Amino acid sequence: MRIIVLLSISLAMPLLAQDLRFRFGLESDMNYRDSDEAKFGIPFPFPEEFLPPGETSGSLETVQAGSYYEMSRFTLVGHMEYGQWSGHAKVDVIDLYDRNPTSSDRQWDMDEIWIRYGTESEPGDVPEARSFFVKLGKFGKFERQDDRHLVSYGLASTVFNRLEDAGMEGGFQITKNIYVKGSYTVGNPLFLRDANALAGDNGSPARNPFINPFPDPPYKSGFVFFYDAEIEDLRFSEAELGLAGGFWYGDDYGRRSVNVLVSYFERDLRDTVDMRGSFYGGDMDLLLGVEELGLPPGLPLEGKSKEELTITSWVYFDSGTLFLQSIDSEVAGLGRTALEGELSWTFKLPLWLAFQKSQILPSVTPAIRYSKLEPDFVGNAGVYPTPSVWWEWKKLDYGVSARLYRGWRLFIEYSDNQFLRLGKWEHADEFLTTLRWRWNSEQEK
Repeated sequence: MRIIVLLSISLAMPLLAQDLRFRFGLESDMNYRDSDEAKFGIPFPFPEEFLPPGETSGSLETVQAGSYYEMSRFTLVGHMEYGQWSGHAKVDVIDLYDRNPTSSDRQWDMDEIWIRYGTESEPGDVPEARSFFVKLGKFGKFERQDDRHLVSYGLASTVFNRLEDAGMEGGFQITKNIYVKGSYTVGNPLFLRDANALAGDNGSPARNPFINPFPDPPYKSGFVFFYDAEIEDLRFSEAELGLAGGFWYGDDYGRRSVNVLVSYFERDLRDTVDMRGSFYGGDMDLLLGVEELGLPPGLPLEGKSKEELTITSWVYFDSGTLFLQSIDSEVAGLGRTALEGELSWTFKLPLWLAFQKSQILPSVTPAIRYSKLEPDFVGNAGVYPTPSVWWEWKKLDYGVSARLYRGWRLFIEYSDNQFLRLGKWEHADEFLTTLRWRWNSEQEK
């Protein structure tokens, strides 16, 4: 027994000697948004009380057209490290641009909360050979671009990997160049949102004609597509399985590298998912359309399977970055493909002014992103009330970000957002300016 006790103490001593590191942070985004006004009629036969006063037919329109000043995000961040263990929590006290429906979803969001054992390399890091990690909690998908250089999102990112999932993820770095990953998660429910900053008000109480006949709320439907929405529960009844293999090549300093990841995700859709703040259900309930009016499905559905095959590349070259992603997806027989690419370059500026030993305006980063979404199905607009889900989309985002001072960054960007409606390319563009502030406890050391 003494030998066992002494052995346990000797094994525990190195752990006790390791430092427990903890940092706390705050983040906020303050925005000026100017959204173009657009409105298009749809042929779905809405009952009269479903329509705004004076309207005789339904329509899709910009979520909130016009110019607005708003705080879109205020976030609390905590991170802990202890030897091979690490933990992370990120709470969005304000989360305007992810809220869906915009008016009635919860005001705050537990964006991430996870605990991890082992070493997980970021796409641009020099990896450690023969390392591994296991992670439990709520976290971003491993094919997601976490180092975006614009505040806006591309179409592929919005539709497939913008929001976090919950469950278990693991990975193994077989050699310095080759790695594999896998995940077992709840699976983000299928829902609707707009491509621009605000998600839209689909199924909100303010738009519920059974509660508020002749609804005309300030937030409109938007021009929406199906996307992987925020998880609403921790039910693993139709869990999603993810598998991936990757290749990394670069110099020993991480200044120039290429990382290519091939990933596959699969799950079955649930019959319905209760979407907080909306009387619409997610997954199959959403695809089946307006059964309350006794209408048949307006989409060419086959089965309940949801599959995605994704090829993602991160390229880092000195002060430049290139992100590329291609996705082939099928949901209940409805196929879609998506492409996205973002190019950026950071220019360091000469020292001309400083305050408290920190340079003012040390760098600027112009960035451009092109993305497109192509459904391979067409529905019946007389039966399914949202024809925008089978429109073809393309989006060009371009802008510049500038580091103003320690913790402060300014983004100025424009989104040229187009969709193919009745054989004609229509626009719903948006201008966005964001003043971002970040602070963490290590800055004070």
